Amino acid sequence: MKILITNDDGIYASELIPLIQWAQKLGEVMVVAPEAEQSGRSHAIEIHEAFRAKKVDLLPGVTAWAIDSTPADCVRFAILGQHEKFDLVISGINRGLNVGCDIIYSGTVGAIFEAYALDVPRAMAVSTEPHSYQGIVKHMDRVWGFFCKHKLFDIHPMYNVNIPAPAGDFRFTRQGGPYYSDDFIPQENDMFLPQGKVVFKDTASLELDTDATLRDGCISVMPLTLCRTDMDTFRLLRKLEI
Repeated sequence: MKILITNDDGIYASELIPLIQWAQKLGEVMVVAPEAEQSGRSHAIEIHEAFRAKKVDLLPGVTAWAIDSTPADCVRFAILGQHEKFDLVISGINRGLNVGCDIIYSGTVGAIFEAYALDVPRAMAVSTEPHSYQGIVKHMDRVWGFFCKHKLFDIHPMYNVNIPAPAGDFRFTRQGGPYYSDDFIPQENDMFLPQGKVVFKDTASLELDTDATLRDGCISVMPLTLCRTDMDTFRLLRKLEI
């Protein structure tokens, strides 16, 4: 198996090397990650300006590139720029959960959307809470075992996985509501600083990634889709044409 690893925390994120070492048990690993943190960049790509791509030494025998652009561009550079083909893309492990509406902003999730768009057959985004970030790779054997046991990649190609500190039972989930929002704090010289705050509202529904992860400490496994079409509304509108 050939594996591409990327993230949005940057090429020198502390849990990147442990993740690479874990993934080497599955196959050959290549790393293409941002030169600096790219959190909140979603699925953004650069289409007008050149960006820097530089090889770095992370581990012996592992080709690694630092990219001065977004996580989605890391995937694009690996596949379109280096003409590599991958069996699996792993994005993460992100230092911060990607649940609920926050996934639309996530550079971690944006990377696997790009992988899916470029026909990679398997892609997973993996995230955790900041306070449980160090050593979180120890749970990847459980996660991968769960995927293999249920043959999840035979069912669907793309998943968002969130591992909270308790790392409890696995739950198949759907997208919940808002998790974080912002206040805008006035600064000097007409500047405003976004300041994050938790706005999660507990509905006690283990179907939701927010509730399963934040309330019950479950490992959330959510299938994602790149399609932005509301299919229920589309089918309704099609009937109007008849």
